[in-house]
Amino acid sequence: MQNLSRPEYFTFVNGPKATLPFAQSEYDTRIAGLRKIMIEQQLDAVLLTSMHGVAYYSGFLYCSFGRPYACVVTHDRATTVSAGIDAGQPARRSACENLVYTDWQRDNYWRAVRSLAGKGQRIGIEADHLTLAQATKLAAFLEATETVDIAPDSMQQRMVKSNAEIALIREGARIADLGGEAVRAAIRTGTREIDVAMAGRDAMELEIARSHPDSEMRDNWVWFQSGLNTDGAHNPVTTRALETGDILSLNCFPMISGYYTALERTLFLGEPDAASLKIWEANVAAHELGISLIKPGVRCSEITAEINDFFASRDLLQYRSFGYGHSFGVLSHYYGREAGLELREDIDTVLEENMVISMEPMLTLPEGSPGAGGYREHDILVIGKDDAENITGFPYSPEHNIISSS
Repeated sequence: MQNLSRPEYFTFVNGPKATLPFAQSEYDTRIAGLRKIMIEQQLDAVLLTSMHGVAYYSGFLYCSFGRPYACVVTHDRATTVSAGIDAGQPARRSACENLVYTDWQRDNYWRAVRSLAGKGQRIGIEADHLTLAQATKLAAFLEATETVDIAPDSMQQRMVKSNAEIALIREGARIADLGGEAVRAAIRTGTREIDVAMAGRDAMELEIARSHPDSEMRDNWVWFQSGLNTDGAHNPVTTRALETGDILSLNCFPMISGYYTALERTLFLGEPDAASLKIWEANVAAHELGISLIKPGVRCSEITAEINDFFASRDLLQYRSFGYGHSFGVLSHYYGREAGLELREDIDTVLEENMVISMEPMLTLPEGSPGAGGYREHDILVIGKDDAENITGFPYSPEHNIISSS
């Protein structure tokens, strides 16, 4: 057999750069922010390995399929590291340089990373993403003098959005509203959850394709749940046929170039019974209270405590499912999370201008109890200098979301 010379890694520029969701100056500013963290932490290089970390700083949202990816940032270079199976697409969609590793021998990924980060350096890592197996590889190939977790500082940087990010999030909220309208129009007795969900997804994807033709068309989805299936916020869509009297949960998630937005609403197919109506109205009242509390200078834990008191006064706090809201940005149902900006008892982050956060109280009453089901409303708020702006337009409450069963 002929002994071919096969590289460990190489550059592959195949066509012009794609149009990214933000201008080059936006990515330059983000990298400058990361380099400030590097100086503060006395780091020689940073190895970003998470989907959200790589995408935030480079614009490239990778599809792992079991392979490792990275963005290596030093004080003078930023380079994405991608697998050969992706060919030139990572280079086209990276706002920085790109290096492709081959699979001719195991661990060429780490050889490529080493060529960028060097050996015996002080390296920043995302400890919440780097697996034990990959951490062992890092130690063997990079021989770092020390590894430092930069994930918390990077998350803090991502939590405060630029004006360009907020503009994209506004578009996502607008498109989520359109998906909600399509979902509501598709609701009929006897229609399956999956059919309703597809109507919402199709409406959102068509609008994204129309209004953001250069964006990546992937990962838009709808969770539409009915009856017992409403008890969890992230329950998958089923083929269950809708029945008159069902509680319904509408959840639309457009994804424009990796940026997540959401619309979530409680609905009923036909008139709800008295017990269900009482729970629904209580959750709506908590939702409106929460919206009124979101403003700059307020701690996440303070907002949580006030909504807890509201539910406790109505003997409903034990039915609360999760925290009352979270941040937005480069995240999805399988990557990303800005855990420092969640409305929970243990989060003391102070809200500030250009943060974006949801208000989404949810109550779940178990099957067999009066008003059984999951009740949830969800709006997106942009924190301004003095107040917060609600950018979700789809209506909520029994006044708007009782669907005729005829």
